[in-house]
Amino acid sequence: MSDILDEHQDDERERLDAADFDEFFAEQVTPRPRQPIRLFGRTHLLAAELPLMFTLEAERIQRSSDPEDIRKLLVTIFGSDVLDEWAKKGLTDRQLGIVLIYSAAAIRAPGTVTMQRAAELHDEQEAAQGKAPAANRAQRRAPKKGKGRSSGRRS
Repeated sequence: MSDILDEHQDDERERLDAADFDEFFAEQVTPRPRQPIRLFGRTHLLAAELPLMFTLEAERIQRSSDPEDIRKLLVTIFGSDVLDEWAKKGLTDRQLGIVLIYSAAAIRAPGTVTMQRAAELHDEQEAAQGKAPAANRAQRRAPKKGKGRSSGRRS
C-alpha cells in the first residue's frame, strides 16, 4: 500500500511546480528607510523589518534572567553586540526595556510609538508583573488626592 502512495506522490511532484517562496518574497520586498536611534552618543540603525529571531528570543527571555539571552535579542535588531557597551556606560534595566519596546515598535510601524509612550508601556508591563518602579521625585512631592498641603500650623 505504501508503494502505491509513494508512486502517486512522485506523479504529483512531476505535474506541479514547486512553490518558490524565495522568488515570491524577493518580489514582495519594498525598501523601507531604517530608523536611526542615538544612545550614548552613538547612532544605531534599526533593522528594516523585525526579524523572526527577535520575536522568538523576546518570547523566550521573558522567563530568563541570563544576560546572554538579552545579548542575543539585541544582536537581532542592532546587528552588533551592544549590551556590554551600554552597560559600561550606565544603562539601567528600565532604560534597556524602554529601548527594546521603542525599537521593536519603530521597526514594525515607524513613528507610531514615541520614546515617552515606550516608557509608559514599559512601566505598565513592570507594574503588571509586580515590579513597578519607585515613584520619581515629582510623583513623591505631588499632593495626595483628597488631602491638601498643610501649612505646618495647627488649627
